[in-house]
Amino acid sequence: MAAVLPNTICTAKSCHENALGVSISLPWKVSRLASMCTRWRGFTGLTISAGNVDNPIAADSAFSNNSSTSSFSRTKVRRHTISVFVGDESGMINRIAGVFARRGYNIESLAVGLNKDKALFTIVVSGTEKVLQQVMEQLQKLVNVLKVEDISNEPQVERELMLVKVNAEPEQRVEIMWLVDIFRAKIVDISEHSLTIEVTGDPGKMVAVQRNLSKFGIKEIARTGKIALRREKMGASAPFWRFSAASYPDLEGPQPVDAMVAGARDRTVVSESDYVGGDVYPVERYGDPSVNKVLDAHWGALNDGDTSGLRSHTLSILVNDLPGVLNIVTGVFARRGYNIQSLAVGHAETLGLSRITTVVPATDKSISNLVLQLYKLVEVHEVCDITHVPFAERELMLIKVAVNTAARRDVLDIASIFRAKAVDVCDHTITLELTGDLNKMVALQRLLEPFGICEVARTGRIALIRESGVDSTHLRGYSFPL
Repeated sequence: MAAVLPNTICTAKSCHENALGVSISLPWKVSRLASMCTRWRGFTGLTISAGNVDNPIAADSAFSNNSSTSSFSRTKVRRHTISVFVGDESGMINRIAGVFARRGYNIESLAVGLNKDKALFTIVVSGTEKVLQQVMEQLQKLVNVLKVEDISNEPQVERELMLVKVNAEPEQRVEIMWLVDIFRAKIVDISEHSLTIEVTGDPGKMVAVQRNLSKFGIKEIARTGKIALRREKMGASAPFWRFSAASYPDLEGPQPVDAMVAGARDRTVVSESDYVGGDVYPVERYGDPSVNKVLDAHWGALNDGDTSGLRSHTLSILVNDLPGVLNIVTGVFARRGYNIQSLAVGHAETLGLSRITTVVPATDKSISNLVLQLYKLVEVHEVCDITHVPFAERELMLIKVAVNTAARRDVLDIASIFRAKAVDVCDHTITLELTGDLNKMVALQRLLEPFGICEVARTGRIALIRESGVDSTHLRGYSFPL
């Protein structure tokens, strides 16, 4: 290389002098371009030679080929929606988050809710097909993970729930309510200077709502992760994953659908006796009076005779949007033996931050100690226990019910009572979308159980403090002012 370089430089230099009539020191020219390309990290794949320096066509083709190659590699990275069907086991949330954290994947959103002795995780990540396939294989190796699917390329019903608190002066409320009506949203709390709005829809709708409300000033946002269920094809059989509301003691009776038994032959179903506790929620036998039945809708209510002080606490945690943060936060819960009833992770009102909303059963003293431990984490900005203040809480559920043509009208009548919406209909199933609190979810699931529930996707609870300071649960037992 040292013997060829002088000849090449001399030849190029003479050509340049003949063409332009100006003598330029070519070694300076090469070094100048090399330093420029070193600063431009995007052109590291370009090979610089004397021919490329004085041949602009060759140089342009080299740049275009390099840019096309880099754009082709960037197109491989896309957003994936992964559905993970798991049985309840201690530390399951932390284990699943750890699989993504160890491989550098940033979980954009995660949603998991209660469903008897099993749960359905909906995880949204960005990555390549090849590497993500390896991550799914690692997830399948975890204990009590029954099924892992990437449903990004299939027809699906995807929904997301967002509570947004905006500044609303009296002269701006008419325009805000006009936008609320356009996006089919709801106002769940109103105060003198702010409004709290509930919005459901796909992720694109969430971005559009944020963009239109940003001019008024967004104070706070709580978002669930995206949940998704596959759209059923005409003529296919209903997929039963044994979701049931029969964990409640007042709901008795055998399973009425024969397809549940037939569908269970082709998949692994773990018996209820195998579960003794869990990270998502503990599952115990209802015959034992010494355990707390956290699956009951009224479990978090305290009465005068309760000396233990256990109740469901709602925590709002503001963290950095970085890979591995969810694994670190859930690790604090797992190492100290806290059970997580629900977990929702979504983008916050500030770019680069995410908000984790979780429900944890514990006493007030133990929760205060947990908050202190969370504040020690570097990536945690704020931790709030909003249990003892008035707050607006919402959950989102997609439920797929097995129905034929004759029973479809009955299911739609039940859905209209609960203000649920039908988002997908085929000849053997119907998928409903419902928003509300835990009591509303449980009530609808109980009524739809005789028809046969195929799949359930829940987001868990998200909550924002009510600026109005009024909550019906805090007014019970007190006389209303005249």
